[in-house]
Amino acid sequence: MTEHRPWRGVLVATALPLNDDLSVNFDRYAEHCAWLVDNGCDGVVPNGSLGEYQVLTPEERARVVETAVAAIGGERVMPGVAAYGSAESRRWAEQAGEAGCGAVMLLPPNAYRADERSVLAHYAEVARSGLPVVAYNNPIDTKVDLVPELLARLHGEGHIQAVKEFSGDVRRAYRLAELAPELDLLIGADDVLLELAVAGAKGWVAGYPNALPRASVELYRAAADGDLDAALPLYRQLHPLLRWDSQVEFVQAIKLSMDVVGRHGGPCRPPRATLLPAQEAAVRAATEKAVAAGLA
Repeated sequence: MTEHRPWRGVLVATALPLNDDLSVNFDRYAEHCAWLVDNGCDGVVPNGSLGEYQVLTPEERARVVETAVAAIGGERVMPGVAAYGSAESRRWAEQAGEAGCGAVMLLPPNAYRADERSVLAHYAEVARSGLPVVAYNNPIDTKVDLVPELLARLHGEGHIQAVKEFSGDVRRAYRLAELAPELDLLIGADDVLLELAVAGAKGWVAGYPNALPRASVELYRAAADGDLDAALPLYRQLHPLLRWDSQVEFVQAIKLSMDVVGRHGGPCRPPRATLLPAQEAAVRAATEKAVAAGLA
C-alpha cells in the first residue's frame, strides 16, 4: 500500500447545485469545489447521497466527477461509486480512475439485505478497478452492517483501505483499531465528529462544511489534535447543525444552510421533498446563530 492516503483529512461530501429547472449547474459545482479547498478542506466526495447520485443520469454522474477533477485535481477527489450491481460499481470506479481520481468510496450491496459472502464478492470486484476503495458503512439506509470483524476481513484481503463509519456507534472505533490497526477510520456522521476524532479517526467525510467550511475544518483539526479546550466549545456551537447530517432530510437542511450563508444550495430533485416549515425554521435559526457567532 502506498504511503499517500488521499482519503485523510476533511473531504466534503459535496451537495450538487441545481438550477430552478432541476438541471445540474456544473459551473457552480466547479466553483463550489474550489471554494471548499480554498477554505481549508482537503478534498471532495462527489456522487454521494448528499450529491443526489441516485437521481442523476449516467452522463450527469460522470460529468460531476470530471468537473470536480478539473476544478481541484484528481488526488483531491474521491467519488462515490455505489450502484445496485457490482459490475456497475466497478465501471464507476474505472471511470473515476480514468478521470484521474485517487480513490473511490463504496457502499455495500444495497438492493437487498446482502450476506457476508455477497459483501466480500462486491468489494473484491470493485477493488479490481485498481483504485483504493474506502468502504462506506451505513447500516441505517442500506440494511447491511459492516461490523468491525467484517471490515477487518475486507481489509485483510486487500479489498478496502479505509472505512467511512456512519453507524453512530462510536465504540466500534476501538474494536476496529484492535482488529485492523492499518485500516483508516473516517468519521461518517457529522454529529459524532468529536467522539470519533478522539478515538483516532484519520479523516472526516463531511456534510456541513458545504456551508461552514472554515469553522468545520477548525473543529476537525482541534479534535484530531486532541485539543479539547478548542474543540469542545466549537462542537457545542455547531452541533445543532451537525446533527442534521444524521436526519432523513440532511440534503435539504445542508442546502438551506448554504443558501443562508450566501452560497447556492438550491432545490433537490424528487422524491426529496422540501423541508416542513418547522424544520426549515430550525435549520435557518441554527445557521443564522452560527453566522452571528462568526462561524461562517
